[in-house]
Amino acid sequence: MNSLREIVETSPQLRRLAAQGLPNEDVAEPLAPARWDWSQVKRVLVVRLRSIGDTVLTTPTLYALRRFLPNVQLDILLEDWVAPVLEGYPHVDHIIKVAPRSATSRARVARQLRSNRYDVVYNLHGGTTATFLSRATGAKHRVGYAQYRYARLHQHRAPSAATLWGKRKTHSVEQQLALAGWTGVPVSDRPATELAVTAEASASVCTRLSQLGVKENSDFALIHPAAAFATKQWPVERFAKVVDVLFECGLTSVAITTRREIELAAVLKRSSRAPLVVFDDLSLPELTSLASQARLFVGNDSGVAHIASAVGVPSVVIFGSSNVDHWQPWAKVPAQIVREELECQPCHGYFCEKFQQPECILRVPVEKVLSAVQRVLREST
Repeated sequence: MNSLREIVETSPQLRRLAAQGLPNEDVAEPLAPARWDWSQVKRVLVVRLRSIGDTVLTTPTLYALRRFLPNVQLDILLEDWVAPVLEGYPHVDHIIKVAPRSATSRARVARQLRSNRYDVVYNLHGGTTATFLSRATGAKHRVGYAQYRYARLHQHRAPSAATLWGKRKTHSVEQQLALAGWTGVPVSDRPATELAVTAEASASVCTRLSQLGVKENSDFALIHPAAAFATKQWPVERFAKVVDVLFECGLTSVAITTRREIELAAVLKRSSRAPLVVFDDLSLPELTSLASQARLFVGNDSGVAHIASAVGVPSVVIFGSSNVDHWQPWAKVPAQIVREELECQPCHGYFCEKFQQPECILRVPVEKVLSAVQRVLREST
């Protein structure tokens, strides 16, 4: 791999950026030489469909692109329901939204993307819709991985992230960074995830906490007992025991669920002896603000866990079926993963194929989670 200095010397724009201190060779290098003349690039689009966690884990790539291209228009395409996660995020110019499973929305967005005349498009998702919309842009440089199902629709097809990083296992963040790094963008410092906390969401959350008896600036733990699948959901009665111990340690617990998970919250309240505040109707910006105020996060592997890491909250995350190497918190604050290793891990996670119930998550003992809580609190004091 060429050094950053060698790559910079071949590009006038990179020489200008280097003179400005962006990028700095002591901080970050690309994973390969530039594949086009970056000085001719005016508009860049990042395509990242799907979930909350996927969106949060894209922010290191967005940051790396903005750092490298401070004067270029940088946009991102997200599904409409998850787009508020990036509300107020400073490193993108426009958030373009597409409705999932809507042919009408896809057609409308395809026309919009075409009219935006992007020079470079990074397809960080690789699914059919993401690839169709990437192709619809008509961009001169469309970048995806060679293993994508419709890889031929990209002019630039990268080898695997594992190959680019030179290691067998990669995190989702590294997988996304590698695609940009392969085109000459400095990414070797592996930036942290980051989200904005908006003033409006903060004011709303502070008011609601006060109304429920949580005083301003008081320490509390954020509890997320829900998960997308049973293979990722630790029993709620065990979360209740954690809530009780946290209260004994001086931490009130604030639990978050959705309206569809009201019964889960009810069980948590019934099973706990300690006072418990529950929110089931927070917007995504309000959730981000709430997380940013917490002393500790304890929850299942989920998008909420990634939000907590992105706003710098020490975390304890309980894993079941998921690939820990790929989905663990991308944290620069104390964080602990709690799991019980089984030969069948990781798996697809939609249901358990080996046991009558998902033993991977059900075998995680309360004591192990409490030990992790103690370590994180001690390390973050």
